Amino acid sequence: MCLHLYLDIMLYNKASMKQPTTLCQPHTWYPNARRKKRNVFLHVGPTNSGKTYNALKRLESSSSGVYCGPLRLLAWEVAQRLNKAKVPCNLITGQEREEIDDAKHSSVTVEMADLTSEYRCAVIDEIQMVGCRTRGFSFTRALLGISSDELHLCGDPAAVPLIQRILEVTGDLIKVQYYDRLSPLIPLKYPLGSFSNIKTGDCIVTFSRHEIYKLKKKIENGGKHLCSVVYGSLPPETRTKQATMFNDESSEFGVLVASDAIGMGLNLNISRIIFSTLKKFDGVYTRELTVPEIKQIAGRAGRYGSKFPIGEVTCLDAEDLPLLHSSLGSPSPVLEHAGLFPTFDLLTLYSRLHSTTNFHPILEQFLEKAKLSPDYFIADCEHTLKVATVVDTFPLGLYDKYLFCLSPVDMNDDIAAQGLIQFAENYAKKGLVRLREIFTPGTLQVPKSHNALKELESIHKVLDLYVWLSFRMEDSFPDRELASSQKAICSLLIEEFLERLGWQTQGKGSYRHSPLHLQQKISMHCTVRPSP
Repeated sequence: MCLHLYLDIMLYNKASMKQPTTLCQPHTWYPNARRKKRNVFLHVGPTNSGKTYNALKRLESSSSGVYCGPLRLLAWEVAQRLNKAKVPCNLITGQEREEIDDAKHSSVTVEMADLTSEYRCAVIDEIQMVGCRTRGFSFTRALLGISSDELHLCGDPAAVPLIQRILEVTGDLIKVQYYDRLSPLIPLKYPLGSFSNIKTGDCIVTFSRHEIYKLKKKIENGGKHLCSVVYGSLPPETRTKQATMFNDESSEFGVLVASDAIGMGLNLNISRIIFSTLKKFDGVYTRELTVPEIKQIAGRAGRYGSKFPIGEVTCLDAEDLPLLHSSLGSPSPVLEHAGLFPTFDLLTLYSRLHSTTNFHPILEQFLEKAKLSPDYFIADCEHTLKVATVVDTFPLGLYDKYLFCLSPVDMNDDIAAQGLIQFAENYAKKGLVRLREIFTPGTLQVPKSHNALKELESIHKVLDLYVWLSFRMEDSFPDRELASSQKAICSLLIEEFLERLGWQTQGKGSYRHSPLHLQQKISMHCTVRPSP
């Protein structure tokens, strides 16, 4: 299978190869796209304005096409939509491949965009993410590299000037279409006050796992509501299940407690967004939410066509209301730069010039010497450098190190990081990584504490990493089916914990769904074996 993100080696001109640290003309890296005069349509407007809907209608009516989304959930949702409309559509993400017979459409996560194929129509969703410090380079790559007669870009108006500048040199024809919100969003002048004022359809937003469960418990202790939860480290399948329970009018889970993971990727029937705080820890320091972040989250209330046609937004504390109101009334700051990341062939050439295969010094020195045009920035490589430090300790080739460095591993999670180390070590020693050598059959059960839940979420990340690697090194990671089944088991166990948490709080009498007896359904469980 072609590794679209990682091997665009033949798509770069020879001139750029002579100066591998010169990244001033990234549009020349994609001659396949440059051979076309693309018609580019910018669909821009606030959340819930119909911009993506209109782009997808065009994709649906085209003879061939691709949807590129920022999340697996969005890719899955679009694939389902097209297949339901009798338009055969493949689903391709870093961890999934569902190929449909005779499909000429694909729905993919943006990192998996195929730059070697040609399409009649392509859609890139949330195009303002070209400015994301960690993932922006994937959106830039898709923007410059997709070869399509029509290219539809959906997102925030703040991205328009940057996109226009970037595409000035490509010869593409650009048309901008602005959208207004389809349903009203009303910023309330008063805070929530007491938790007794929580009502069905509310979503309270906070920014730490600990706070999510603290608020869930506080709301449920009031005896009126059960809460679904959505946050980033939940498996995607579990997030979808929690959202479905919240959206289901026959369910008692009428309140949602969530992180900013709801900002995109889930269709939610939210009446009112309540910010518990307007500050978050972003991995480096605690800061106030930006205007785009506040608008993206608040805009999830009052989805057009849902049972809540008018959305409301407020805060838990009155002191946060001025920032909320000013942010909702302000345009998002105009994007100045789009992300770039050095490709494998550039790093290969650089390593040959410096006679080393140690990935950390190659990448670090490359970044120090990189020359960029004013419209671009180099992606934040802190995570990549952490992985490089690990993989450089093993006798691996440069391409293998590159793959491990771009893998979706959470190096801040001890269990997930340990999983990567074990995978890299076994691969370096034998060229073969069997899942049973790293996971042992055990008696993994529904978590009984939040610490046990966190550990199970980490195990899911390790299994997810194995699946990701198996799609790129299939012969060396042959147990994809086993890893996928264990991922599904983890998701079921996490769902069981979340359901039991509400059931125990409310008592058996008010819980409509009896707990799942998962132990009867699961024939094998796995636990992480510590490194020797």
